[in-house]
Amino acid sequence: MSVHSRFAKTAALAMAGMLTLGLASCASGGGDDAGGGGDDLTTVGFVAVGPEGAWRQANEANIQDTFTTDAGFELKYAPATNLDQKSQIDAFTSFVDEGVDVILLSATEGSGWEDSLERAQEAEIPVILIDRGIEPDDTDLYVTRIAPDNISVSESVAEWALEQFPDGGNYFTLEGPAGVSVVNERNEGFTSVVDGTSLSSLGAQTANWSTEEAKSVFETVLKSNNNDVQFVFAQNDEMGLGAIQAVEEAGLVPGVDVKIATIDGTQGALEALAEGKLSFVAEYNPLFGETALEVVNSVLDGDEVESYIVVPSETFDSPEAASTALPTREF
Repeated sequence: MSVHSRFAKTAALAMAGMLTLGLASCASGGGDDAGGGGDDLTTVGFVAVGPEGAWRQANEANIQDTFTTDAGFELKYAPATNLDQKSQIDAFTSFVDEGVDVILLSATEGSGWEDSLERAQEAEIPVILIDRGIEPDDTDLYVTRIAPDNISVSESVAEWALEQFPDGGNYFTLEGPAGVSVVNERNEGFTSVVDGTSLSSLGAQTANWSTEEAKSVFETVLKSNNNDVQFVFAQNDEMGLGAIQAVEEAGLVPGVDVKIATIDGTQGALEALAEGKLSFVAEYNPLFGETALEVVNSVLDGDEVESYIVVPSETFDSPEAASTALPTREF
């Protein structure tokens, strides 16, 4: 039976009348440097991650589709070059020098942002974190972070795993890149539930959010453990899909011989769950452009906002749940 559990803790926004500027949201594409400029447009610099899989594509397209000229914005979109932090810092610095009204930051790496954020603060340019946090998490350096709750999301995976393996079992974790805040948070949430239980870890290794890398990594794990792996925790959908390929090439049946749980909830993952190849999918909702719009308007109006605004997400624990969700899936 489908679970559709609303596990994310909804943060109080305290933003009555957020859209006081009377700006209408528009679904037309944002694209690079959306709009032709103009004194009446609010300028938003978006220091983005860029190409990194289906979740990131959905998230950044949603931001671009929200901050349009019709809504009163000029969006300057700056994706990282090959996921390189230096290119992000350079873009951030350029936005500060240009004097944009607000900066949205999705950091490729959690650390190393103090100087940039302090510079924006000196220039009185508010910074809003999109998805990923910074480390150390100094909330004095930014206005708010908008994201689903990674700890709650990964806790839901762990709780499901304990229900599936009440008598114990072993598992392997396919992680995202080292140094990324969401990776640390997903590890924290998962281990906080499974530590001290009958589930036994065979180890963890990064596969850099990649299907191909995850396939290669898990092929090696299966061989070194004589195919005796009961469960895979893949920290994103693409890596879970790679684990499926490795399981099948080993002559095993995904979802039967090896259960695979993923985080993100993209269409590809739900299709795999509907087919029984994945066993559990925890959504990490990428569609929070409207929330970001409301926050930007509130901040520019001088209103206070919470330091962490949680985007609600849900879980899918069966083929039936996935099949029900797929027809209206937006990402």
